[in-house]
Amino acid sequence: MDQSALYSFLRHSRLGVLASVYEGTPQSALVGIAVTPQLEIIFDTVRNSRKYRNLHAISACSFVIGWSGEQTVQYDGEARELAPPALAVYQDIYFDAWPECRAHLTWAGITYFAVRPSWIRFSDFDQAPPAIVEFTF
Repeated sequence: MDQSALYSFLRHSRLGVLASVYEGTPQSALVGIAVTPQLEIIFDTVRNSRKYRNLHAISACSFVIGWSGEQTVQYDGEARELAPPALAVYQDIYFDAWPECRAHLTWAGITYFAVRPSWIRFSDFDQAPPAIVEFTF
């Protein structure tokens, strides 16, 4: 597995479990995701959500992505809230994956995050021997 194959796997994964921390307490949430060719994960949320508060307090976060078969990705990174002019570029990628989420633009407090990876592990236990590949950024 190389980064191109990893990008393809992530691009076809529409959901991920985001883990963040607030005041020492771990919290997780299932989010709809999109991915850039640089393996950044994009998701939307509202400003009154726990994940929004958590990521502003501590930008480090992690994801678990993929659970059909026995292929999964563990992903650690740093989140940043997106703002113009970069926001439009990321929204194009997000709405390409989630066209129905354009309706979220009318929600009060809607915002978008991009997470830049620091470490990724792809695991495929659906083969013998299992394939496990790590990427560090």
